[in-house]
Amino acid sequence: MAGSITPDRLSTAGERRGGPLIVTEDAELLDDLLRLCAAAGAEPEVHHGVPDRKGHWEGAPLILVGGDAASRVRGAVRRPGVYLVGKDQDDPDVWRRAVEIGADHVLMLPDAEGWLVERIADVAEGVGKQALTVGVIGGRGGAGASTLACALAVTAARSGQRTMLIDGDPLGGGLDVLLGGEQAKGRRWPDFARSKGRVGGAALEESLPQLHALRVLSWDRKDAVMIAPDAMRTVLAAARRGGGVVVVDLPRRVDESVAEALAQLDLGLLVVPGELRAVAAAGRVASMVSMVLTDLRAVVRGPYGSGLDEEWVARALALPLAGELPVEEGLLEAQGGGAPPGSRVRGPLARFCTAFWEQALAGGGVA
Repeated sequence: MAGSITPDRLSTAGERRGGPLIVTEDAELLDDLLRLCAAAGAEPEVHHGVPDRKGHWEGAPLILVGGDAASRVRGAVRRPGVYLVGKDQDDPDVWRRAVEIGADHVLMLPDAEGWLVERIADVAEGVGKQALTVGVIGGRGGAGASTLACALAVTAARSGQRTMLIDGDPLGGGLDVLLGGEQAKGRRWPDFARSKGRVGGAALEESLPQLHALRVLSWDRKDAVMIAPDAMRTVLAAARRGGGVVVVDLPRRVDESVAEALAQLDLGLLVVPGELRAVAAAGRVASMVSMVLTDLRAVVRGPYGSGLDEEWVARALALPLAGELPVEEGLLEAQGGGAPPGSRVRGPLARFCTAFWEQALAGGGVA
C-alpha cells in the first residue's frame, strides 16, 4: 500500500540513481510498480504529478504515468520514454489519454509485467547500445557452424570487444570443449534452464567461465536439459545489455526456445557446404529460420561440387552472400593442442572473421 513507501525503498528528489519516475496516486498500481522496480533492481522516484523541481521530468530515464495521473501531466514537456500504465483492460479512453501526454507505449498490468521489468532493468543497468548479436546455424549436420561461431567470438574478443558466446544447441557437444575449457569453473545452461524472472547482465557475465578473453555459456556433461522459452529470452536479453558482441550457436531445428533466440538476433549466418545435397538441406533450414529472422545470410564453404561456387549456392538459397568460409589446414590438430578456432591471428579463418566484424561493427553488417 501507499503507506508502505519508506526512504529506504525510494530515492529522494536529490538522490536519484537513474531509476524511473513514477507518477500516480493509485495505491494498488503504485505497489505493483514498486514491486516491478524491485525485481529490476531499480530505485524509483514517486510523484503525484509533474515534479516541481526543474529538469526532473525532462531528465528521468523512464517515466511511468498511472492512468489516474494522465490529466495531471498533460501540460508537461513532450519527451520520449513516457509509458502510460493501467490495470483496466476495458478502459475505452486509455488511448486518447496516451495521445494527450505523448506516451510511447500503453501498458496494461499484469500482462505487460515481464516486458516492463526488462525496460526498467535497462534503465537500472545504464544500458547504452545493445550488443551486436549474430547467430550461426548449420545448413546441415557437420557444416562447421560451431567452428565458425567460436572463431567469430575468439576474433572479436581479441580485438578488444566485450564478447559473449552462447551455445544454443544442447546436442552439439559443447562450445566450451572447442575452446578447451570444459573443466573451467562457472555456470552452465542447466543453472539457467528454468529461469523466468530477469537475469542481470553483469551478474550473468561474471558467473560464466572466461576463456580466451570471452565469456561462454555452454552445457555440462550431464543429461541434456530443455531450455524453456522464457529462460532463453531472459538470458539472451541479459547478454545483449552489456554491449559489444554476442555470438549464438544455434541448432538446425526451430522450436519455441530457438525462436526466442532468433527473435533477438541482428543477423544470422547459415553455413552451407558447396554440395547439392547440402544446399537442399540448407534450403529447408533457411525456410524455417526466415519465418522469425529477417536478416539471414549464407556463408559457403568448399570443396564444391561440379559447377558450384559460393555465388551459385547463395543464389540457389535466395540469400545474401556473407562470404566464403576458408579452409584452414591443421585446425583439428590445433584444437587438440588447446588452440580454439580463430586463434591463429594470421590464419585464413581469423582473417575471414576479422573482415566480417570490421564490416558488421561499422554498420555494414546489419540491414
